[in-house]
Amino acid sequence: MGEFWPVADLLAYLAGDWRVERTVRDLASGAEGHFTGTTVFGPLEAGDSTQNTGGPGDAGRESGLLHHESGTFVWQGTPRPAERTLWFLPGQGAGTADVRFSDGRPFHDLDLTSGRFVADHPCSADLYRGEFTVLDAHRWRTVWRVAGPAKDLVLTTDYTREA
Repeated sequence: MGEFWPVADLLAYLAGDWRVERTVRDLASGAEGHFTGTTVFGPLEAGDSTQNTGGPGDAGRESGLLHHESGTFVWQGTPRPAERTLWFLPGQGAGTADVRFSDGRPFHDLDLTSGRFVADHPCSADLYRGEFTVLDAHRWRTVWRVAGPAKDLVLTTDYTREA
């Protein structure tokens, strides 16, 4: 498998607290920002994943993880609080997940059974392409390349499991 670490059970792997370091580079302007914070993958409340998921058959999906990220984003020298929430619902197999925004809209699928996965998410005229790599039991990384008429960005995020 080389540099990637296969994940047999994705939701079990993600569960817990992670330290987050993210670099955001605007390729058009050369500007760079940095996010530092935490991500907690905790139990998804039974009602959370059954609201507004937009797909048939989703009403019975009551398991999964609530991903809550919070910290400080510094852009052009100005620090600001930042946070986001996602749902990681069970996918087709133990090493997979259906990732959704907190309002239930689909974001992307995720399959880390090989330790690496590429996901696409169209957003208006822009395309988000994310590469997910698992480095070991305590470290994983995402690199999102965002390209289109409105954005030209690279977001690199490193996650390290908290002790």
